[in-house]
Amino acid sequence: MSLEEAVETYSDMLYKICIVMLCNEQDAKDAVQETFCRYWEKKPEFKEQEHEKAWLLRVAANYCRDQLRFRLRHPHIPIDELADSLIVGQDQKETFLELMDLPAGQRAVIYLYYVEGYPVKEIAGLLGISPQAVKKRMQRGRDQLRIFWKEECCR
Repeated sequence: MSLEEAVETYSDMLYKICIVMLCNEQDAKDAVQETFCRYWEKKPEFKEQEHEKAWLLRVAANYCRDQLRFRLRHPHIPIDELADSLIVGQDQKETFLELMDLPAGQRAVIYLYYVEGYPVKEIAGLLGISPQAVKKRMQRGRDQLRIFWKEECCR
């Protein structure tokens, strides 16, 4: 059976088992995708369709178990709870949440510059980018924060 046929035949079944195991729609979609990636990489030969179905189920279940094990070893803390535990004032919490909404590159340079106090050249060295790129990301991040704050003031 080709990959396209296998996806068409088994994707719904695999999605359902993954959603039951992981209790998260996005993680279940990732698990199904990873299962078919492994199917494509290994290109296993099956004598019958039931064997192929069992193989796909086993791969999906193993992937889901790996993800659950990862969650146990690497606990996830929602950003709102992190903000509550780290920040005292409501204004600071709102600023922190707005900062977390920025793209990762802008967020990193603004944090390193304004919170940790690193100079532009050191930030460039830490992130492996040019000082000019650091300045540009800071400018874009500040502009984005201004937009957030302007919208807040106008409400």
